[in-house]
Amino acid sequence: MDTPDRHPYTPPLRNTFPALREAQDVYLGQIDSLQSPDRKTHELIRLACSVILRHPPGVERHAMLAAEFGATWEDVVGTMVLTQPGFGLVPSLEALAPARAGFERGLSATDDETP
Repeated sequence: MDTPDRHPYTPPLRNTFPALREAQDVYLGQIDSLQSPDRKTHELIRLACSVILRHPPGVERHAMLAAEFGATWEDVVGTMVLTQPGFGLVPSLEALAPARAGFERGLSATDDETP
């Protein structure tokens, strides 16, 4: 669905307002470069937000990136469970499949980089 340089929901923005998309990429790049919290925690926070928003592509992406930055499956599931008191059980249950798919992709990416 998505390619390394393109998210499935951004082509219209990229094609219609390329300068706006470039500015957004720079802005998001600056957020990614924050030193605290660490990058694994960034991705787990973004995962929780994606669960709350019921956004499966975001869940998959942030679970993948969390795995790439050292998160365990328990970290991913624990993050999703933290959303339940305020947002109910259903969003986190719906997020399990995309989270698992992303997590497995993230593990594969780290395995590919291992000498």
